[in-house]
Amino acid sequence: MNLHPRDANYADPSLHSHGLYIGGAWLPGSGIPIVDPSTAKVIAEVPDASIEDALRAVDAAEAAAAGWRTTSPRQRAEILRRWFSLMTDHSEELAVLVSLENGKALPDARGELAYAAEFFRWYAEEAVRVPGEFRHAPSGANHILVDHDPIGISVLITPWNFPAAMATRKIGPALAAGCTVILKPASETPLTAYAMARLGAEAGVPPGVVNVLTTSKPGPVVSAMLDDPRVRKLSFTGSTGVGRILLAEAARTVVSCSMELGGNAPFLVFDDADLEAALDGAMIAKMRNAGEACTAANRFYVQAGIHDTFVAGLTKRMEALKVGPGIDPATQVGPMITTKAVSKIDRLVSEAISRGAKVRTGGSPLSGNGYFYPPTVLENVPTDAEIAHEEIFGPVAPVYRFETEEEAIRLANNTEYGLAAYVYSRDLSRALRVGRGIESGMIAINRGLMSDPAAPFGGAKQSGLGREGGVSGILEFMEPKYFAVNF
Repeated sequence: MNLHPRDANYADPSLHSHGLYIGGAWLPGSGIPIVDPSTAKVIAEVPDASIEDALRAVDAAEAAAAGWRTTSPRQRAEILRRWFSLMTDHSEELAVLVSLENGKALPDARGELAYAAEFFRWYAEEAVRVPGEFRHAPSGANHILVDHDPIGISVLITPWNFPAAMATRKIGPALAAGCTVILKPASETPLTAYAMARLGAEAGVPPGVVNVLTTSKPGPVVSAMLDDPRVRKLSFTGSTGVGRILLAEAARTVVSCSMELGGNAPFLVFDDADLEAALDGAMIAKMRNAGEACTAANRFYVQAGIHDTFVAGLTKRMEALKVGPGIDPATQVGPMITTKAVSKIDRLVSEAISRGAKVRTGGSPLSGNGYFYPPTVLENVPTDAEIAHEEIFGPVAPVYRFETEEEAIRLANNTEYGLAAYVYSRDLSRALRVGRGIESGMIAINRGLMSDPAAPFGGAKQSGLGREGGVSGILEFMEPKYFAVNF
């Protein structure tokens, strides 16, 4: 069977169920059912990798490492550029695939694919622009020359909420830097990762440079790879709790770690904000991917003078959204990823209501097939409610009232997380001042969307370590090497 057909329909789940992708070959297997969250029906089955399979992937990455490391940056760039073009050519099929396995509405899936492909184009350009340094030592005794080496074999762990973009955001800079990788996607949404591997092979990625494995035993499988001295990098996107465990495990072999962890993004609206612009931004920041995003607005702090009008406008917009299967072209809000996710959202909302929060729309799970929770607006939410301190990961907007700028900053910082924040004000000096006061790695001012492949993505506090994207993203996969030189 030709497993890389150029006329393949990438939207077909069965095309991506052939096996683990290791060393450029597909190793047959089964064991993990993939469920469409819109219907709760199984649409495919993928292999369940063992520890032995994981170490086989490390072997393949090691076998390819020397050749890829010495491949010229221009050649690496051309492969990434071809990969970008192939993703663009197949973007609609890939969007359908994402919608099937993830449940997200097609417009969101299309947006993700455009964003995901852009990481390959960006790092095709960055591959040939890795900086170096040359200067005199202050003592005058020698010259200082600084180069950058690929860090080595990298284990990439991605979540289910952006199965395409989280993979390309890691693969792109790793390959541009000259590293070989082992990608372990979330077991809920692995089909997109296998589709990416297939496209990569067509783009010219040599066997073993990119390996993909799925497993229902991520703990022992990832631990085995981290304990292998050949693995030198871990790039993880997921919960803060799992990130802490992985950091402790990586410490055993002093593996370099990049961590993009949980979020609890505040969305601040001041009295002088453009109300319609703030509502537009709120809908993007809250409802992109139905709220299942680490950058999603989790807490809406609205100044007293505009609070009631903002709540009324947000409620009207949330009520108007169409909930349905992700694959339905009319759907604006798809299902949550699992029944467990729906239960968590329901628990947080119920606890807030029991503490005095008022439901303006939504507020309870939807019945029927699939894992659906409606767009929900809560007001009068106590600031000590669980929903104010735990990542919702769903289409729920809790709104809080504030009076002063100092109070808004204090409330925004009242969390262990520090990934993203949003500020709306016509006074740019105030917006920048508030942004500087918020303990967060990323601030959007008068915008509901901040993610950009050309910008550094990452957080402060318990939201992670390091940055992805931008100029700094490739350096996460490189080690500076200093030469003391006499000429």
